[in-house]
Amino acid sequence: MNEAPIHIVLTAADWLSLFGHYMLLSLMSIGGAISTSTEMHRYLVVEHHWLTQAQFNNAIAIAQAAPGPNVLFVALMGWNVGLNAGSYTMAFAGVAVTMLGILIPSTTLTYLAARWGHQNRELLSVRAFKQGLAPVVVGLMVAVGVILATANGNPATDWPLWLVSAVAGLLIWRTRIHLLWLLAAGAAIGWFLPA
Repeated sequence: MNEAPIHIVLTAADWLSLFGHYMLLSLMSIGGAISTSTEMHRYLVVEHHWLTQAQFNNAIAIAQAAPGPNVLFVALMGWNVGLNAGSYTMAFAGVAVTMLGILIPSTTLTYLAARWGHQNRELLSVRAFKQGLAPVVVGLMVAVGVILATANGNPATDWPLWLVSAVAGLLIWRTRIHLLWLLAAGAAIGWFLPA
């Protein structure tokens, strides 16, 4: 699905708002930045229309397929927001704003919490907290999967995406197949099947 590029105008207040929003998301990204992508979608695509649905989906897909940290999708979203604002300079600004926004709070909090947690690792409350976060992370990841699988907005035509997601989830859960093989299979299916 090819969408026409969009052109937006961002003020200094918009850039500050984007930075602040990513800072807040950073504090909610318990399962990694990808766990907050549903909120990023709402903010960037639905509310402000700074990204198209295709740009949002492509940012996640490219970053997940590329080697390196999966937080790179945040940089790609910032890059696309800047390009939609009209220039490569804005694109670099978008990368800086989104990446600094998502990294500074969570990195600081992670460092301080890990240090405290290590010092108090034998406390029952620390062990219970660690075990209690697992369902939260799983729930956030399921929400991300739902957003990506309903990209076209039509459940009648999205059933292949749901099927592929369910099969991949079962394979991850029940086998020891490496994720890179599943990503390669998904890329091959996407390449050879019509959109």
